[in-house]
Amino acid sequence: MGNILSMLSPMTLAWLVALLIFAVAEGVTVALVSVWFCGGAFVALIAAALGGPIWLQVLLFLAVSGILLAVVAPWARKASRTDPVATNADRHIGKTALVTEEIDNLRETGAVKLDGVVWTARSEHDEVIPVGAAITVKRITGVKVWVEPVREREEVGAP
Repeated sequence: MGNILSMLSPMTLAWLVALLIFAVAEGVTVALVSVWFCGGAFVALIAAALGGPIWLQVLLFLAVSGILLAVVAPWARKASRTDPVATNADRHIGKTALVTEEIDNLRETGAVKLDGVVWTARSEHDEVIPVGAAITVKRITGVKVWVEPVREREEVGAP
């Protein structure tokens, strides 16, 4: 291994090290951060191994990295985007229920009983909602329902 490294030119070795650093950084982050530079460093490494001048190596590195970033990045972002998956919990949005523990966002307390299940609850508009009050479910985040008090004419249990 030592013999192979001693046969490489300083720039070939530099591009090889750069390629490894970019590859490790991409492997650690898994966020499509440095993969573009891997391609550029690989092309510059080939140019260095073939004896190309440093200015050509740098130009190839910048050009290939830029092209990969401009062309592949939008496609990769689109391909890796995941649309929200509807769950059966979404059926609770718009329903009404009763507060079983005072809802106070500041104190991070609150619970409602909805279809026989107790949910952690938070006020959609940061207002304190007392025990026994009727609420409407506005949205669900994880295992938490975001609610607001029911207007006068709504009926508890109605969607």
